[in-house]
Amino acid sequence: MVLLVASMSDDPFETTRLPNSPKKGRGAVSNRESRYSETIREKIDDRWWSEDIPSLPTIVTRESARSIITHNRSPDIPFDQSINAYRGCEHGCIYCYARPGHAYMGLSPGLDFESRLFVKFDAAALLRKELAKKTHRPSPLALGANTDPYQPIEKEWRVTRQVLELLQNCRHPVSITTKSALIERDLDILSAMAREHLAQVQISLTTLDKGLARIMEPRAASPQRRLQTIRLLAEAGVPVTVLVAPVVPILTDAELETILTHAAAHGAIRADYIMLRLPLELKELFQEWLETHVPLKARHILARLCDIHGGKPYRSSFGLRQTGSGIYAELIRKRFRLALKKTGLNSIDVRLTSKLFRRPDDGPTQTSLF
Repeated sequence: MVLLVASMSDDPFETTRLPNSPKKGRGAVSNRESRYSETIREKIDDRWWSEDIPSLPTIVTRESARSIITHNRSPDIPFDQSINAYRGCEHGCIYCYARPGHAYMGLSPGLDFESRLFVKFDAAALLRKELAKKTHRPSPLALGANTDPYQPIEKEWRVTRQVLELLQNCRHPVSITTKSALIERDLDILSAMAREHLAQVQISLTTLDKGLARIMEPRAASPQRRLQTIRLLAEAGVPVTVLVAPVVPILTDAELETILTHAAAHGAIRADYIMLRLPLELKELFQEWLETHVPLKARHILARLCDIHGGKPYRSSFGLRQTGSGIYAELIRKRFRLALKKTGLNSIDVRLTSKLFRRPDDGPTQTSLF
């Protein structure tokens, strides 16, 4: 497939390869092919078409999944089961490690990831069946481990809300990670669950620079709005962790202490951080973004990433993929620990309980009539 863009010229057969350009409200600069693609698409100017390319719409497809709980066995992830109600994420964060997953759908991890979305509309019904099984062992379910459960289309589909209503009814513990203020809609459920030690929330903050956030995570809530969300959650009694993720060398690393200080002032009680990860196609997508938006820092940032990941842009080894190694990674660790002491973050432990769990009530059975 070739996208043709043209204008008038003396030579009607002359063609020129067109550079990719950022699109308003989108994170990725291009729609690069995935690792499974058999064809390569390029924009060329064949001098025959002069209209602008239309803006990129968001397309949502209903997906009926076979199961909804994903079981995790990674030693560096603090949960063993998660739910992802959506594939793709309209927030468009350029650094999102979930982007390569769109390749399994035959789509690009670039612009397709943030504009061609899939919703598991029956997630709550599937979860109800799984919770009812005698083999289910309750432990905190993680929402937002892959894509944001409160991305913009949640306003219409309300899948996360339905899942939370079921978890509250079953008194099943839940941990949520988001960068959206939409979570405030569900404060009624979260505050009630938190009182029984059944809910906690992680608010992701990458930068406090509104201009940088606008191009790096274009459809997410502004950093200042996320701080307000932390305050509202804390005031409602919901334990909040600020997740500084990802830490981007050279670009955002200087803000580490400032982010933690502001988060603590707004009511967060715990904190964590994750270094930038660039698996699979994400390496080329992020490099393209750097060269477009911060070209003078691009080589420096990529070189620092290689320092962190043993000479490569990314290393997937357990125990190292989220924090890195080497002198720079150790410096970030020390700065983080020192900031924790100064802010008082992580002095309070948050533990969710599974002891209150009760299986879904599907109504009276025939034997209950006797």
